[in-house]
Amino acid sequence: MLNLPRILTVLLSCLLLQSTYAQQSTYCNPVNVDYGYCPIPNFTEWGKHRATADPVIVNYKGDFYLFSTNQWGYWWSPDLSQWHFVSRKFLKPWHKVYDELCAPAVWVMGDTMMVFGSTYSSNFPIWMSTDPKGNQWKEAVDSFQAGGWDPAFFQDDDGRLYQYNGSSNRYPVYGGEVDRKTLQLKGARKELYLLEDERYGWQRFGEYMDNTFLDPFIEGAWMTKHHGKYYLQYGAPGTEFSGYADGVVVADDPLGPFTPQAHNPFSFKPGGFARGAGHGSTFQDNKGNWWHVSTMVISVKNSFERRIGFWPAGFDKDDVLYCNTAFGDYPHYLNRGSNTNSFEADSRSFTGWMLLNYNKPVTVSSTLGGYLPNNAVDENIKTYWSAATGNKGEWLQSDLGELSTVHAVQINYADQDAPFLGKQTDIYHQYLLYYSSDGKKWQVLVDKSNNHTDVPHDYVALPHPVKARYIKLVNVHMPGGKFAISGLRVFGKGNGPTPDSVKSFMVLRTEKDKRSAWIKWQPVDNAYAYNIYFGIAPDKLYNCIMVHNANDYFFKGMDKELPYYYSIEAINENGVSVRTAPIKI
Repeated sequence: MLNLPRILTVLLSCLLLQSTYAQQSTYCNPVNVDYGYCPIPNFTEWGKHRATADPVIVNYKGDFYLFSTNQWGYWWSPDLSQWHFVSRKFLKPWHKVYDELCAPAVWVMGDTMMVFGSTYSSNFPIWMSTDPKGNQWKEAVDSFQAGGWDPAFFQDDDGRLYQYNGSSNRYPVYGGEVDRKTLQLKGARKELYLLEDERYGWQRFGEYMDNTFLDPFIEGAWMTKHHGKYYLQYGAPGTEFSGYADGVVVADDPLGPFTPQAHNPFSFKPGGFARGAGHGSTFQDNKGNWWHVSTMVISVKNSFERRIGFWPAGFDKDDVLYCNTAFGDYPHYLNRGSNTNSFEADSRSFTGWMLLNYNKPVTVSSTLGGYLPNNAVDENIKTYWSAATGNKGEWLQSDLGELSTVHAVQINYADQDAPFLGKQTDIYHQYLLYYSSDGKKWQVLVDKSNNHTDVPHDYVALPHPVKARYIKLVNVHMPGGKFAISGLRVFGKGNGPTPDSVKSFMVLRTEKDKRSAWIKWQPVDNAYAYNIYFGIAPDKLYNCIMVHNANDYFFKGMDKELPYYYSIEAINENGVSVRTAPIKI
């Protein structure tokens, strides 16, 4: 006999659980949106893969709109957590079939959102909308005749409009005023800023900042005004590398002259699971807090295989622009209060939930070739485990090593034998997550067996933490290809002590090239990683490098003309150590 009250109670519990997951108060990079697949056949010879970059987020009428490269549309969100895709093609029919908005410019003029894409031609329109959520667009002008690659538009407080553009390893970022009535440049563009990699080490091209292969690129302009100053932001030195970053130059006028900010790069994330923080935009939420969104790097199946991340940002008491990427791919709170505008306050947006399964034992249902199981827990988005198939029932089990308190799980899918090119709007993932204290008796942790959305970097913060030693991910449905995971990341707290403080921390600055240093420290036995903080003053250690499984690091990113300050902390499943006192070099 059916127990109707019991059935109703279960159904209500499931609905409440789904609602809790849908309205999460925390987030974890990379951003979990339905990234399109690379549309360019020549770029997919090593495997079809998801790809986007060059993100812009603007706050329009209280909602957030996210545009990025080659997505055949854009996303909107009321809370920076749940993103809704709007399908839209902005290019004219005569463009190549796989072309779409590349490195778009998005800005708000009055009550109107404006969009323009990268182009070297004079036949690309500027689009306008007062209802972007409803996908209602029309051409403001049928072409912006000056064109411009990696463009950005900025409307000043006095109503004057400016355009910035440039993407080159030979030419600078340019800027010019735009006529508000005709939406065309008023005159010739001005040269604004060219990279100075002979002084600023972080501007050097290559994974190791040594100008291997090419000279560095400057690209991705963005303008922010604060306290009467103009902060022209730019990406460098190359989107393919962990050190991809955003720098900033400052002026009293929107067209300069500009002077590099001493704290540079201001957006920088060369370590951790997902790396890179370049070519982005800076925006404010509805409480006045600043955020910075930018490009994260994968660069495995193609150099331009990339994702999106965003971080707390702001201006300190001295009007220095910063971006806080410490623990930048761990869970953070979305609600930072009202207009925090403090690096220390923004640091408190980190939940304190630690990674519980770094390099811990893994068992799997099957393995494809050299895509080994522990690649799923090595904190490297470039490596991944793949099952032999994409069939229902393939599984991955992670041993946390001890009974721990689990608060959240992030599932990062990898594109192994994916069949897609371009944007897909009807694909989805389904899975079950289980937890156990002994590896024998299992309970459901997350049930997404009826999910019908595309969740390539699915992040679930649990409504209530659970005690577990084992986490098991079971495939129910893949959109295509093999069941492959670049990161099954379990967050929470262990039961042991926090790590000991680091001893014998030293920074050996290169004698002949003050841009570079060899950083060394005595390893901490109960730590799995370290955060190296550095900056231009002991109270402005705004940049952070996370280092795993090592006790040294070669850093080549300094301004050769400035002294620097460094500090370090150790990390384990239970928390972080006390930081060392800043040392000056």
